[in-house]
Amino acid sequence: MDVLFITEKLQKQLSSQRNLQRKWGDAGAKRVTLRLQQLAAAVTLEDMRELPGRCHELVGDRDGELAVDVHQGHRLIFRPTDDPPPEKDDGGLDWGQVESITITEIVDYH
Repeated sequence: MDVLFITEKLQKQLSSQRNLQRKWGDAGAKRVTLRLQQLAAAVTLEDMRELPGRCHELVGDRDGELAVDVHQGHRLIFRPTDDPPPEKDDGGLDWGQVESITITEIVDYH
């Protein structure tokens, strides 16, 4: 799957092991890196359903976004790059058709 970033700054932050370790510590840096690798290795978003990390759609004011657990309550937030995103006949997101995502942030939204 293509993994894009909402800003070049975010891409640099999440692509630098040194920056990740400074912000998240060794364990958190490894987890963020692992999640990014898993997303990049997936053919479609559907592949993420089977992996640890609880990839899930968000609701409410975050409708249209998805999240995957990374470290101590923090989630990697992303959305399908296609606008509009692919939908199933019932109107829900068609995970099997999502081949590109845009990372927007890492946040603890609870």
